Amino acid sequence: MIKLFIGSKGSGKTKNLIEMVNNASATSDGSVICIEKGDKLKLDVTYKARLIDTESYHVSCAASLYGFIAGICASNNDITDIFVDSALKICNNDVEEFKKLLKRVESLDNRINFVMTASIAVEECPDEIKAYA
Repeated sequence: MIKLFIGSKGSGKTKNLIEMVNNASATSDGSVICIEKGDKLKLDVTYKARLIDTESYHVSCAASLYGFIAGICASNNDITDIFVDSALKICNNDVEEFKKLLKRVESLDNRINFVMTASIAVEECPDEIKAYA
């Protein structure tokens, strides 16, 4: 399952994601992963969640983000939740590639809850992306 928060910059997407990461970390019987671009969440996300900066691993497009997420899933069978902040930005704001990423991630382990944020105005968002919101 993928849950996507979309909206313009400053609409509260990251704040909601942080709250969800911290809540999942408090209640999960497994591992909670939070992927971000940069290290802006390090003071807000609980130490119980694994916080990963994509820039440290040179993840900079939709294909590399998918490979990164798939690799994380393959390496740990105890993952319950994966959160990705600024997912569209990590994909270089390429909406077409982002749509493909969502489809591919959706085909991964259905026991994992995926939550992502994307800074895109709702009125500009294609229906294929809105379907996850």
